[in-house]
Amino acid sequence: MGNNQQDILKEIRELSLDKGVSCLSFELIGSHLGIDAAELIRMFGNEAGLIEKLLENERNSFKAIFDENNFEGTNAIEILMIVSREVSRRFLAVTPSITHDLKSLYPEIYQAHLEERIEFISGKVKINIEKGIRQGIYREDLSVELLARLYISRLLDLHNPAFFPPEKFSFNVLYDVMFDNFIHGIANEEGLNHYKRLREIYKMD
Repeated sequence: MGNNQQDILKEIRELSLDKGVSCLSFELIGSHLGIDAAELIRMFGNEAGLIEKLLENERNSFKAIFDENNFEGTNAIEILMIVSREVSRRFLAVTPSITHDLKSLYPEIYQAHLEERIEFISGKVKINIEKGIRQGIYREDLSVELLARLYISRLLDLHNPAFFPPEKFSFNVLYDVMFDNFIHGIANEEGLNHYKRLREIYKMD
């Protein structure tokens, strides 16, 4: 394995999903990847610096969904469905226990990460709702700001183990139910009919 930082971060992410954030140390990572711990310290400074880089990569992976897809001529509901599918694919293994470890062990780093991510997602949701209203597939009486906040609140709830114990509910199922409820709350009759057609198409995808 080469010493490309992005490749190393990808491997460390997989290790954190397997072992848990609390078990990460440069010694464990170095042993697992066959890299000297001193080289990892040179790259990341300390374990807090490593966590910052891992979370930055998580944000960039989410932002990449919008960079990799040309949504210019796509209707608002289909945009949400494409993003939803990519979120499920890319972040399926991110469990509430990992979120809990990050909040407990690195509260300031996690809070900064969360605030930046919320700001980005909220902006995209507002754009989507405004687009859907213009396209005549969302209800016209929607409060864009309120709905964006509700969407964020629901996303955060998915990672609350007190509400949704991970041994009972998979992230994929929770996200799908949350997404379906959200669409039914904002789409008009035309939008809902279009949504039903799209769900059949994406089932065959």
